[in-house]
Amino acid sequence: SEQFETKEKSPCGASSVFRSRPAAMGYAGYAPGNRIADALTPLQQALRSLPVDCAQDILELIEKLTRNVVRNPGEDKFRSVKLTNAKIAAALAEAPTMVDVMQEMGWVVDSDTLVLPPSVRLAHEIHVVGIIDAKDYYKKEAENEKRSQMRAAKIDAEKIALMQQMALDRKEKDADGPVEHGSVAKKLGDGPNIMRAGDIGIGKSQGG
Repeated sequence: SEQFETKEKSPCGASSVFRSRPAAMGYAGYAPGNRIADALTPLQQALRSLPVDCAQDILELIEKLTRNVVRNPGEDKFRSVKLTNAKIAAALAEAPTMVDVMQEMGWVVDSDTLVLPPSVRLAHEIHVVGIIDAKDYYKKEAENEKRSQMRAAKIDAEKIALMQQMALDRKEKDADGPVEHGSVAKKLGDGPNIMRAGDIGIGKSQGG
C-alpha cells in the first residue's frame, strides 16, 4: 500500500523525468572544493539545497517519511513512495531538489516511485536529527533575511527623510528670493567740486 496519490508536474508545467543524481552534484550553490561545503556532510548539503521560502514544509514531509521508516523498518509500505502522490507531486513542483535529498538518504528512483532498498537503514540520530538541524538552519536564514530587509528599509527611510528635508530647504530658499545688499552711505571727499549745504546758506541762522 502507498503512504500517500496526482499527476507529476514540474514547476514549468512539463512532465518531470527523474534521473539518478550525479555523485559530484553540488548543493545550495556551493562550488566543488568550497570550504563551507567541505565542512558539511553530503546529507547536510542536500538538506540545505531546498528553496528557502518552502524549505520548512518540504522538510516536514521528508521528516514524516523518515520517521515512518525509522519506527517501522520492516514495513514495505513505508519504504515506497509514489512520485505521483498529491502531496509528493506538490512538494516536487516547489522543490525539485527534494528528490536529491531522498536519494542522498538512500532512496532510489524506480519509474514513478521512490523506493528504499531493504539494505538501507535510516537512523534517528543521523537522518531525523539531520532534518531537524536543517530546519534550524532555514529558520536562522529566514531571520537573517528579515533583519537585512529591516536594515534596508531603515536606510531607505533615512534617505527619503534626508531628500525631503533638502527639498524643503530649497523651497524655503527659493521663497526668500535673491539676497539684496542694502545701500551703504559713502563718505565724500573735500575736493573743490564738493558743495556743502552751508555753502548755499542752508542750516545757517540769518543773524550769524
